[in-house]
Amino acid sequence: MNEEPMNPENEAEQPATRAERRRQEAESAEAHQHHVEEVEEAILAATETEPVASEAASAPVASAPVAAPAAKAATKAQQKAAAKAVAEGEAKPSADEPATNRVLREIMNGPIVLTILAVLVSFIIGGILIALTNSEVQETAGYFFAQPGDFFGAVWNAVSGAYSSLFQGAIYNFGRDDFASGIRPLTDTLTYATPLIAAGLGVGLAFRVGLFNIGGRGQMLVAAAAAGWVGFSFPMPMWIHLPVAILAGLAAGAIWGGIVGFLKARTGAHEVILTIMLNYIAFYLISFMLRTQGLLQAPGSVNPKSPPMLETAVLPAILGPNYKLHAGFIIVVLATAGVWWLLNRSSTGFRFRAVGTNPNAALVAGVNVKSTYMWAMALAGGLVGLAGVMQILGTTPDGMTSGIDAGIGFDAITVALLGRSRPWGIFAAGILFGAFKAGGFAMQAAEGVSVDIVGVVQSLIVLFIAAPPLIRAIFFIPSADGKLKRRPLRRNSKAVSA
Repeated sequence: MNEEPMNPENEAEQPATRAERRRQEAESAEAHQHHVEEVEEAILAATETEPVASEAASAPVASAPVAAPAAKAATKAQQKAAAKAVAEGEAKPSADEPATNRVLREIMNGPIVLTILAVLVSFIIGGILIALTNSEVQETAGYFFAQPGDFFGAVWNAVSGAYSSLFQGAIYNFGRDDFASGIRPLTDTLTYATPLIAAGLGVGLAFRVGLFNIGGRGQMLVAAAAAGWVGFSFPMPMWIHLPVAILAGLAAGAIWGGIVGFLKARTGAHEVILTIMLNYIAFYLISFMLRTQGLLQAPGSVNPKSPPMLETAVLPAILGPNYKLHAGFIIVVLATAGVWWLLNRSSTGFRFRAVGTNPNAALVAGVNVKSTYMWAMALAGGLVGLAGVMQILGTTPDGMTSGIDAGIGFDAITVALLGRSRPWGIFAAGILFGAFKAGGFAMQAAEGVSVDIVGVVQSLIVLFIAAPPLIRAIFFIPSADGKLKRRPLRRNSKAVSA
């Protein structure tokens, strides 16, 4: 019996060699399983974000234990793209989105629609406050579960009655016998809106240059004092007297605002501090002049009040003596058109907007930023001073007191914000707030609703105007770019392996 010669290559493997080979096979199997999990996660991520065409991803995961280098590189690229999209948490709208949807989304995100929705929400909240403060609503709430109809009827009567009185006091009074009497509330609204629009233009112009003009009160006081002094001190023909008085007021307001621009340009002082301090200076200076004979105080009077304006310096009534609306409203309309042209059609307006957007970039581009600040604050002061001129020569021509500004200087900030610092937006916002002023007193007299509710509604309007994302969230309006928020994809290796 012949025995085969022993071949060294067929010898039994050493125990250490067999253990090493089993370890390598286990590591290869583990690497293959990890690779399978990564491929499946890449497929899921690609499904969540953008479809990625890949033969390696669509191939069976239980094929070769080690992928080809090209396929492995493609898989890694897919994983990076998917991880980036998941990390951002956003998905862009698809290219085949209907044009109607894009146009509708742009319209709904426009400033006009958002402003209307902000006013609507503010009126709804105001209606809730009116109902909560109504005595009849509080009484019927005590037996709500017995007779809920009484409660809802009281709520309707309170809210509808208040807003009906607001409309009739601001737009048209249906209780009047003729149209001429019924339209009087609208003329009152325009009268209240006239100084608000003028002062709002001044504040909005400063906003467009990146300046915060908080000095409306001081600019109005000095402008009213200058216009009033010319109005009662110098008898002249009307076609000379009235323009001179108006120009005197504009010049005084421009000088008072220009002081702020000069100090900011030369010393770097903040305009908010400067304008607030100049408010106090103007108030106490005018109060002193109104108590001093020979300055602004009426001769022979002990009251801090100026003499009445001469007839030749009073703004004429537009619709006759039965209405309060005067020619100042026409001047304000012209001022609005002028500011619009200045900001949008002139080189000066371009420099204003450039400095307001980025003063450093404007300086590099060759714009004299310091000079722009001085001119902008001078023009803003003149526009706010125009509001004081409207007050002394139109609304209250019987004499000037230290309270002639009537809070308009601060209300102008709200008007400018509501109008988004755009001239015609400020014009519309001024009319809206003028309607609130005219209708608020009628609402209080007719329904007993506190006029402070109107102030709350005004504040809410500004709040919602300043927070467009809040309005979009309330009405489920997508953002302007159409991006949809996605939750990050969570890794779940157990679910994948199962």
